[in-house]
Amino acid sequence: MDESKKRLVQRLMRKIPTKMLKTTLEKWGRLTGEQQRAMDSVHSKWALTENLLAICEENELAVKHLTELEMIYMIDNPDHGMWYAFQLTDPEDDAQSVDLTQFKEQFKSHLRELVREVSIKIKKHTDEAVWIRIAWGDASNHPDHLKPTYVVHYLQTPYVFVTRLTSKQKPMLSQAMVLSTRYLYFKDANLSGRNLTAIRDLLMRKYQQVFPTKYPSPLTERKQTVTNPHVEREQAKPAANRLQMACEAFGGGTLPQLQSAVYKLETKFKDHTNTLMTEREEPFRCVVKFSSTNLLESLKNCASSGIASTPVTPLLSSIPLKGKNYFVITDNGPGPSSQMRQTQN
Repeated sequence: MDESKKRLVQRLMRKIPTKMLKTTLEKWGRLTGEQQRAMDSVHSKWALTENLLAICEENELAVKHLTELEMIYMIDNPDHGMWYAFQLTDPEDDAQSVDLTQFKEQFKSHLRELVREVSIKIKKHTDEAVWIRIAWGDASNHPDHLKPTYVVHYLQTPYVFVTRLTSKQKPMLSQAMVLSTRYLYFKDANLSGRNLTAIRDLLMRKYQQVFPTKYPSPLTERKQTVTNPHVEREQAKPAANRLQMACEAFGGGTLPQLQSAVYKLETKFKDHTNTLMTEREEPFRCVVKFSSTNLLESLKNCASSGIASTPVTPLLSSIPLKGKNYFVITDNGPGPSSQMRQTQN
């Protein structure tokens, strides 16, 4: 076995947890029953790696077979790494008619016109997502399968999710996507996170939204610590109103699990007691970042419990409303999102 395949197997074995290895190998389907049983009888990660290396050599498996194994693991475990959301805009008349076969042919063709040395593997998942694995090379180097880019696109929607994409590779992916999907622009959606499911649900509105209404009575799930019935009645309505406004701002039920929201301020400094800063021509710049294991749930709890004031400020409610967690605030309002237009051949 050559060194590149050996490093790829070793990398895969470091990534796949031992408890998930059996299921992943069974889905892969490249091992005989006897080989699978031999793997199942070993528990040391080092020994498992050596066994799999020997099996790959015995079965004469190529790099394309090993990348299949990696894709199976990635599709089953998408909530790892940093994912970035992009949005296709300005569809052409036939954008909605692009099917999987057309997309695969067009994407591979256009990307290979831009990058001579590139390896592309496309697989459709059961939830209608099209998964794309891209190993990039250049004029002097073969595709690097140790640092692939993963792209997830839902056909007939404008949404694209990407992980491990460099600034050098972004224009090439952008052009291949707009040409193969029949859109004009590929722009940053200003949404990112380590949980692909969460940013997908937020951008595609796949979570329980709550619209303005009035709860008929305080929710029974709220814990009431006051026993005086008059005080209870007095507190119940404001508590229900706070919960209603919190749900309207962030949603109800299980919320998409975002880890952060970033606000980049580029505004004039305004303080009549500090003329030195106020008279500066350059805007005052700073970055404010909110972090949590589940940011939307944390913000919702702060609003419903009274820790934060209600109605919720648009700066925070814009996260689910606009499907973004990166904002630039200026005196003239948020600036336009960056976008790339397809170039004419």
